[in-house]
Amino acid sequence: MEGITGSILLLCLISFANANTSPVIDTAVETVCEDTGIGQYAFTIVARDKEGDTLTYSLTGPNAALFTVDPSTGTVLVAKHLDREAEKTITIIVNDANDNRPQFTEASYDTQVPENTLIGTTLFRVQATDADTGNAGVVKYSIAEATPSEGLSLFAIGQINGIVTLTGALDFSEKSTFYRLKIDATDSGGKCAEPDLVFLTNTVFAFINVEDVPNRDPMFINLPYNEEVEEHSPLGTSVGKVTAIDQDIGINDAMTYSIENSSAPGDLFTISNEGVINVKAAIDREVVGDTVTLTVKATESTPNIDGILASATTKVQITIVDINDNAPKFYKCTSSEDDSCVLACDFTGEVLEHSLGSIPINMTVIDLDKNVRTELTLGGAYKDVFSVEPQLATTKSIVQLVVKKPQELDFEKIQEMVLQVIATDQEKTEFRTTATVTIQIKDTNDNSPKFLQNTYKLNVTENSPVGTELATITAEDPDTMDQGNLTYSLLPESILRYFDVNPRTGEVYVTSLLDREVRSLYSATLQATDTDGKPGTTVLEITIIDINDNKPVPIRASYVEYVMEGQPFELKIEATDADDPDTDNSKIMFKIVPSEYSDNFTIDTDTGVLRNKGELDREALNPELNGKIKLQIDVTDKGTPPLSNVVNVTINVEDINDNKPIFQESSYKFKVKEGEKGAFVGSVFAEDLDQSKDFNRISFSITDGNFGSFIIRTYQEGSGYRGNITVDPDIELDYESARKKFTLTVEAADLEQEKATVKVEVDVEDVNDERPVFNPTEPVTVKENTTISGAIGNFTAEDLDGDHSLIYELVSIKCNCNNSLTPCDYVILDPNGEVRLNPEKTLDYELCKQVLVEARVVDENTQKGENSSVLTEVMVINIEDINDNAPEFIFTNSVYFVVSETASKGTSVAKVTATDRDSGVNRQIEFEVTSVHFENLNNHTTDEGRVFEAVTIQQKDDYIGMIQTTVALGMTLKGKYLVGIKAVDSGGLSTSILLEIFTVDKSYQVELRFLRTKAEVESDRANIIRALSLATQASVEVVSIDSETDTDESRSTGCIMLSYFVFPNGTALAYNEVEKMLNDPKHSPILKQLGLAYVGDTTPESSEVDVELFALLGMVGGLIIVLVVLTTSLVCTRRNYRRKLKAAKAMNSASHPDDNQKSGPVVPGTNKYTMEGANPVLNLMYDTAMVLDLDEESSDVDKVSLNSLDYSDDISMPVKDPLTIMVRLHYNSSSFEEEEEDESVEYAEPLSAALAQRGQKNAGNVHVGFVNPAFSTTDL
Repeated sequence: MEGITGSILLLCLISFANANTSPVIDTAVETVCEDTGIGQYAFTIVARDKEGDTLTYSLTGPNAALFTVDPSTGTVLVAKHLDREAEKTITIIVNDANDNRPQFTEASYDTQVPENTLIGTTLFRVQATDADTGNAGVVKYSIAEATPSEGLSLFAIGQINGIVTLTGALDFSEKSTFYRLKIDATDSGGKCAEPDLVFLTNTVFAFINVEDVPNRDPMFINLPYNEEVEEHSPLGTSVGKVTAIDQDIGINDAMTYSIENSSAPGDLFTISNEGVINVKAAIDREVVGDTVTLTVKATESTPNIDGILASATTKVQITIVDINDNAPKFYKCTSSEDDSCVLACDFTGEVLEHSLGSIPINMTVIDLDKNVRTELTLGGAYKDVFSVEPQLATTKSIVQLVVKKPQELDFEKIQEMVLQVIATDQEKTEFRTTATVTIQIKDTNDNSPKFLQNTYKLNVTENSPVGTELATITAEDPDTMDQGNLTYSLLPESILRYFDVNPRTGEVYVTSLLDREVRSLYSATLQATDTDGKPGTTVLEITIIDINDNKPVPIRASYVEYVMEGQPFELKIEATDADDPDTDNSKIMFKIVPSEYSDNFTIDTDTGVLRNKGELDREALNPELNGKIKLQIDVTDKGTPPLSNVVNVTINVEDINDNKPIFQESSYKFKVKEGEKGAFVGSVFAEDLDQSKDFNRISFSITDGNFGSFIIRTYQEGSGYRGNITVDPDIELDYESARKKFTLTVEAADLEQEKATVKVEVDVEDVNDERPVFNPTEPVTVKENTTISGAIGNFTAEDLDGDHSLIYELVSIKCNCNNSLTPCDYVILDPNGEVRLNPEKTLDYELCKQVLVEARVVDENTQKGENSSVLTEVMVINIEDINDNAPEFIFTNSVYFVVSETASKGTSVAKVTATDRDSGVNRQIEFEVTSVHFENLNNHTTDEGRVFEAVTIQQKDDYIGMIQTTVALGMTLKGKYLVGIKAVDSGGLSTSILLEIFTVDKSYQVELRFLRTKAEVESDRANIIRALSLATQASVEVVSIDSETDTDESRSTGCIMLSYFVFPNGTALAYNEVEKMLNDPKHSPILKQLGLAYVGDTTPESSEVDVELFALLGMVGGLIIVLVVLTTSLVCTRRNYRRKLKAAKAMNSASHPDDNQKSGPVVPGTNKYTMEGANPVLNLMYDTAMVLDLDEESSDVDKVSLNSLDYSDDISMPVKDPLTIMVRLHYNSSSFEEEEEDESVEYAEPLSAALAQRGQKNAGNVHVGFVNPAFSTTDL
């Protein structure tokens, strides 16, 4: 037996608590050497469960006693001595593989469908069979493609039953008349030897022909209809023809025509059955108007599907061509309307003598014909005095007379003139009419008032009282109507502030106090106006006599001057006096008002020149004045009494640098300890007597004896500056070196380098200054979740002192979590420098990727100075990642929607984002679409196949799944897509979500008309969309931009933009809502500038149906049916399942007369043998909805499996049983238990009685879970 091995076949059964998916054992056959000792390792059972439930392992079978298994880990050990020569039989079971494709019962499926077939109607059924068993034999149907592609939205197939139904409306005229469907039959997949499921598919084609039905109204062609006919045309004259066609192309019914309405009174026209319009009655354009609009109706000869004769109407506009058959005539009109005019032949008018211009006479000439020209002329004795306007009139013109010779209009010679106006039709001169016009001549006022003199000179003293009279001046007018009726006024209006005139008497007087110094002379215009408003004028010159009433006025209210100290100062003070310059009242004197510094200055009393007496010294002034000297100059005139004023003068004495810095002490001496970087040594103090900061600011420097060991910093202190001397922060003084004493030269200098120096002595004092130093620490790597108890790293340091005692102290522990350092306690630092993991914490790479341990070393034997290291040391502990996290979706509040019309293949409609907390290759994610269902507005859900796919892209640390369409989406679908998305990392861990994508159907399409060309709109598309979004606050989806063509001139007049307006929550705007928003005054001007002219609806009108009523009735009926079916199914399934299970147990009992039997028949539908200790398990792979009774509707698989009872004797095991072990996985939760029957129950069959006795015998056995896809959770 040296090294000889035997084979053991493991038959494995895995169950779980929720009866959803069985666990899977990866390896069914293990090899164990027969000389393996008792208690030694044999093999490990490797099993997995998709739901992640906890598994429990156990061994069953006749040879289970040879081994023991750990119930939690699955590790198997040898329990008894193994002998290969005693047990050498190997059992082989052949499992079914998915190697048969579904086969359709028909080669193709053809059908005829009327175009008015209702949505939801069953059209036909396809059927396919699959010779495989289990899931591999369960066939599912789908429509793979349709020709044309719109057929995908019109037809649907039941995934299970293969019934093809109509899901969209057919239309023989607007849509295709033929559809070809490619239908796939795919099994549910199976596997045996291969690790992955194998799916097999077959294809069949279905051909659907659409039959036309009479369901469309007729349609007029060659629109619009615009015809012409002359007035008074003979009866029966042909005017034009209309044509209508039947839109049901497959029927093409004949038409009859009729005139339903006319805009003109009477039956002027008739129409034949061929659509020809003829004149029926006499036509007078002057009566019926320029146009007549007819409403013509076309009616089909055969009733439509609703039993009525379909019809359509159109408008026919007939233009009445005019002929010249009326003479021009004169009218008096009260308004512009024709019905306000009255025929007349006598007219009157008025004109002022000697006047020019037109004379209104309320005359209108009218010719009822169109496009006529009427010539107007004058007759009579006075025809040369006037002219007529217009001389050539049209259909209707207002006539006026215009004065040609105004000199002939003299009221004193003649008061009235009579003449004739003659109207003649130029085309037919025999059409002629004459009217008489009488003109009344009116008198006028033609003389203006006149003054006796052109200029009057007047005098008045300033400050005269208001109302003082200057003079009375009058004018004359020869017109009798103006005698005593003249009105006087002063011009300009601004003069009225000072003077005014009595409007009746001409008396001129003062209106306010006068000031000669403000103004000494006034000029005004005195105007006289007659009753007709004609003016006459003269000039008034008014002189103001002066008095003394003004004090001197300085040219400047104050002076601010600047002078350098030690320099001469001179300033001239100037003032003016408004009094008469020829008197003493205007002569001025100057003097200085006494003050603190007034004695330092003098001023010339006559000229006002101000000068300094002696040298100006800035340092002699009070420092608080900041160099400012303020003086007051008194300015007085020589009048009686004298009048005076005061001028303020500010003199700024500017500082110059005329003083050196001065040290407070003649020398300084300080001490400092060695080894202290930046230690304070001492301070020096100096002051500069200059007052300005530009000259008294001092800076200190060390000019000699420093040797780079000291620095000095300058600080202001009081009126001077302090210099702090410190050791250079980068230098340590060493008492043991050659320099124990320093003699420094410190220099104080102002900004202009006026300098002073002083000597400073510094003594260095001795201290102990040795400190420990760290050795470099190498990084450490530790895997996450590890439980190492020993040291993972350690700190080391050195100290130059001989008798040092080093201990290590923790400064901080920080973890690099999310690229941020935060305090943590994952590790422990021992005093000897060793770093260990904290047993109370677990390293997690996804929380923190790195641990930084900062420590310092301390010398306990140091007597002076710092006993710790200058620098701390950091140990870097890198945490190594393992794959222990599934992908996580990053959820957002985004609402996704898709405009079906714009969603072509490859259009991105949504996106999902996921991340994996693992790193490297463990965090790589791939997205896949697991399912696509569509939920309509009635909450009805259908499987849409794979209309979407996921495209994975990486964005930094996140992975994005772009959800794209694989085919064009149905434009009529209303509701939302429910898309299942799964994210899988490289280690096979996955997470799934369900994504909602709302649809925007074609009913929300809005038509926008632009008065710009397509190219212009395309080039300005971004600005147009931005303006539309701003106006509606919605996202704008543009479907197309098409040119609009003028049918008459065949030229481009604009373009049409088809768009959708959708809010971020998936709600779309209807065209009327869009129209209201775009017409808002805030946005419409901008949109008009961009060319928007019209907002329209592209949705065809449909008849109103009470959808809510039908939906409610359908829901109530469907709910009742579902409740009845569910109740019946539950009762039947439970009863049938119990009977079936009892039958299987009874058969097992019949096959095992005693516990020592070694062979027996095969249990039907299983791969288990009824040998000693074996548990028969039903493993029928038929659908959960399948009835377990063996009726005529049972599947072939059931019948074959259960019929194997007849051949059980042929399948038996040999006497020598192999080392076969069944692995039983116990439930962690409650197991299924069969209801016990009452002992008093009488059984109708002996088999039932035997089964009941068998159940009592095995009442104490351990409960075992059975995996059978034929039984659903609902059945159990």
